[in-house]
Amino acid sequence: MTRGPAPKDNAVRRNHHPHAQQLPAERQPGRELPKALGIKTTGARRFWKTWSTAPQTVAWAETDWAELELTTKLVDGLFQGDLRLAGEIRQRTAKWGATTEDRTRLRMALVEPDESESGASAEAPAEADMDEELYRMLNGS
Repeated sequence: MTRGPAPKDNAVRRNHHPHAQQLPAERQPGRELPKALGIKTTGARRFWKTWSTAPQTVAWAETDWAELELTTKLVDGLFQGDLRLAGEIRQRTAKWGATTEDRTRLRMALVEPDESESGASAEAPAEADMDEELYRMLNGS
């Protein structure tokens, strides 16, 4: 036996949030990494490339790009060995929708393009440099 009133025959969900975002799931053209930042590590360069071409950047204003520059400097410091920066980086990327959970909390949905358009081959990122760099950093080499 269930509690409460029986559901109506024609139930309709009315909890659509007015600020929910539907973003295209495809990669964006991105921006060049500013040389003035003085980024030294491969991991920070990869971080910039990943985020500057992420689907979320479709809706970014200049202030968001400035925040990405600051966060990339923090990531550069992380890859140079300052592990205290990891929490700050995680908080900043969560505000952009880094994980599935973050995107759900932000009411952000990535919409896949039609299957007829997805005939292009996916580009595989070069992760070997970053993996080696992380391994060296975590093992104190």
